[in-house]
Amino acid sequence: MPLTPIAEKIERGLKKRPFAESLKLDCGDDGVIVLQDGALSRDDKDTACTISMTRDNLEKLMAGNLNPVSAFAMGKIKVTGDLSIAMRLGQLLKG
Repeated sequence: MPLTPIAEKIERGLKKRPFAESLKLDCGDDGVIVLQDGALSRDDKDTACTISMTRDNLEKLMAGNLNPVSAFAMGKIKVTGDLSIAMRLGQLLKG
């Protein structure tokens, strides 16, 4: 499960900063992380916003080594659905 350490870190962040939005982090063949109703799931579900990126870029983003705005502009991150939800993800990543 390549996304397990990332999912665990996000889950710890959820305890500090609840995230009530509906968001999917889609890392292709490496899997998905779904945040919905304040909980984290590894099951692929429909969400209001999907952020697609490689697992490597997600790791860099979470470590603070990838600027989300620059990554979006360069096509390293793709967002479908409600962009405002993607912008609020930063609150959780700070945790």
